[in-house]
Amino acid sequence: MKKLVFLMALAGCAGISTTPVPQAARLSATQLTVTLTDATICRANWAEQGGAGQLNACGPGYDYRVIVVQNPNILAMWVQELALALNAGSAFPPMAEVTLTNAAGKTWRFTSPPPVPLN
Repeated sequence: MKKLVFLMALAGCAGISTTPVPQAARLSATQLTVTLTDATICRANWAEQGGAGQLNACGPGYDYRVIVVQNPNILAMWVQELALALNAGSAFPPMAEVTLTNAAGKTWRFTSPPPVPLN
């Protein structure tokens, strides 16, 4: 009997669907790419939009805001200057914080590029 109740509860949970939520956000020099938990990929030209806008066709829809770090650490500045000297500036995305907000006011924050784990 306990097994039957457990299996019925498990089957009921399988029918529950959740709305996909942001899992990752990355920037290029001009484009924001957001990945949702259901593997949906959404894009917006954040540079053209002035760093803020809407991802309407992305899951339930999200507002986004990109805040670029104006004074990154000395190593990041050196790499960026080297890339510009080699005419490869677009290969290095800006350091920024990306904030996504849904209609209910829930917020997700991401760092782009993502931090490197120190394991």
